[in-house]
Amino acid sequence: MKRMDKHARIFVAGHRGMVGSALVRRLTDAGYRNIVTRTKAHLDLIDQGGVNLFFEEEKIDVVFLAAARVGGILANSTMPASFIYENLAIETNVIHAACRWNVSKLIFFGSSCIYPKSCPQPIKEEYLLQSALEPTNEAYAIAKIAGLKMCEAYNRQYGTKFVSLMPTNLYGPNDNYDLQSSHVLPALIRKAHEAKLRGDATLPVWGSGTPRREFLHVDDLADAATFLMERDVSEGVFNVGVGEDLTIRELAQTVCRVVGFHGELVFDPLKPDGTPRKLLDVSKLDGMGWRASIALEDGIRATYADFLARYASMQQAPLAA
Repeated sequence: MKRMDKHARIFVAGHRGMVGSALVRRLTDAGYRNIVTRTKAHLDLIDQGGVNLFFEEEKIDVVFLAAARVGGILANSTMPASFIYENLAIETNVIHAACRWNVSKLIFFGSSCIYPKSCPQPIKEEYLLQSALEPTNEAYAIAKIAGLKMCEAYNRQYGTKFVSLMPTNLYGPNDNYDLQSSHVLPALIRKAHEAKLRGDATLPVWGSGTPRREFLHVDDLADAATFLMERDVSEGVFNVGVGEDLTIRELAQTVCRVVGFHGELVFDPLKPDGTPRKLLDVSKLDGMGWRASIALEDGIRATYADFLARYASMQQAPLAA
């Protein structure tokens, strides 16, 4: 293993998001001294000229490309143009500039939703593009597949060292709890908390409750990304998950137990379920010596504490049924 220079200039793109902020915490804890960040007001990653100027001036050594337009089923279904355009623009600008200005390593963050809807389980990296995608998040998935393929193409043509991580469903501190755009776990935390405050007898949950999902704490993802950055890995796609899944019903029950909501769960089968199952095969990273360490219920408890600390300042968006 090559020893990383603790003074390397490391650009965390998207440092205010859940993944980016976890990366900053992990890198800081590991002793890295030159973590470079920019808010959107100071660097719009959709602006190609601005991105090129940034890389020219800042002499970046390593990039963590965690910036993205993200959201749950509702947001993906209703704003597909925004998801495909913004993500393609960000990826194109950052990956190309990283190559042009001789960045030594780039780690690109995709998503497990890039894999086909009807995939053998657990999902291996080589199952990519073998059949049709899940329609509800197709635009986002295509953009992320393009980013992954860009990394492979630049490695092949220019000899860059661009690596892609495909995390499973993420949760943790600094998550998005807006019910119009959040993913299932943070949405359940907010809905269960507000149902408890109102004294509701029931808690509505989208879908049938039968789909199975895997959940990874974002601090584990940041640890996996740092693990790969610090090793002599120059290419490849790596699934990042825990290797276990549960039903949405079981997830909702766990959230209610943590939050302290004791009412009845009411599932709405008229709402979309998404992919029936999405469990990642994590044997590649496991074989290199990395595995997730944060148990789901422990992670949810920590995430609920983060939610409570931020709840008073949140905009009170109406509940989605």
